[in-house]
Amino acid sequence: MRRRDFNLQLLALAGATPLAAALQRGKLDEAAGLFAKQIDAGQLRAATLHVRQGSYTFRRSFGEAKTPDAIFLIASIAKPMTATGVMLLAEQGKLALADAVHKFIPEFNEGDRKLITVKHLLTHTSGLPDQLPENNELRKRHAPLKEFVERAIRTPLLFKPGTQYKYQSMGILLAAELCERVTKQPFPKFLDQEVFQPLGMTRTALGLGDFRISDTVLSQIEYSAPEGGGSDAAAAADWNWNSPYWRGLGAPWGGAHSTGPDIAKFLESFLNPDGKVWREETAASMIVDHNQGLNEPRGLGFAIKPGSFGHKCSARAFGHGGSTGTVAWADPETGVTCVILTSLPARVSNKLLLRPASDLVSEAA
Repeated sequence: MRRRDFNLQLLALAGATPLAAALQRGKLDEAAGLFAKQIDAGQLRAATLHVRQGSYTFRRSFGEAKTPDAIFLIASIAKPMTATGVMLLAEQGKLALADAVHKFIPEFNEGDRKLITVKHLLTHTSGLPDQLPENNELRKRHAPLKEFVERAIRTPLLFKPGTQYKYQSMGILLAAELCERVTKQPFPKFLDQEVFQPLGMTRTALGLGDFRISDTVLSQIEYSAPEGGGSDAAAAADWNWNSPYWRGLGAPWGGAHSTGPDIAKFLESFLNPDGKVWREETAASMIVDHNQGLNEPRGLGFAIKPGSFGHKCSARAFGHGGSTGTVAWADPETGVTCVILTSLPARVSNKLLLRPASDLVSEAA
């Protein structure tokens, strides 16, 4: 028997995970090298990489992210966190996925709005738009989140509810709003008490929480999408992704802050639910397709479309990306969780870093 084969057998007998093998570690080092290369080239300012399988963890930080615990604006990774808050209320019998939204938001009752259910909000099948037509104007004048809610309640639907999938941040906003109306407390506080703290996610908040902007990594605004302030960086300085306004707004569709280790804890709670925060059946229901027969599969808050994450991931992989340059995913087949947080907006980092690094991590398993 060759020494390498013998060593791998010893690792298996000791309960070590496949990622502990030297060859697989090489894939992770290669992924880390992608970030180091872009830091050296001046394209990327900051990033963290957090990969875990079983008891083995691979953690790296790059550039202005001085430690793997650096806090980033995670953008739409907030969506499955918001959905989890809704599902906790479902567990408690305070709402059901089949409930009409107007049961909780009575003014949301005109025309086809009466047909929209809680499930439609969480699966992006409500017909609501991603962003409001007046989105940038609202941000420019520092509109409170309640005004976004009021506008979302009245904004025209794009299609009859339940007939197709179309990504919709405004549906996630109304999901958070109905939670506020049920619990009678601010949604960021509810998430912190019911999700973040029980999971030990002490460096996570919807909005800034107790953190300061100086505690976080800043986004590279010059590469951001228009809604991030990238269309005119100078004019958008007081409302872009780095502004006190946006960082403190607590938008439930994209305004959370977190770290690689914290997000990994969140993902692992779906891989190995222990019943301490939510029931095993609740976790399982959130990472399977609820859009059978429509144009794209979707979990409850989670993306589950095959090929969305690393190219060697199984069809059961779930997760979410964020426009600020982030992605987080887990694969139930291998038990791997992967969290990549960068300062480089996704319109650049998807092709340059997020996708190729996820591919390498999926190969390592």
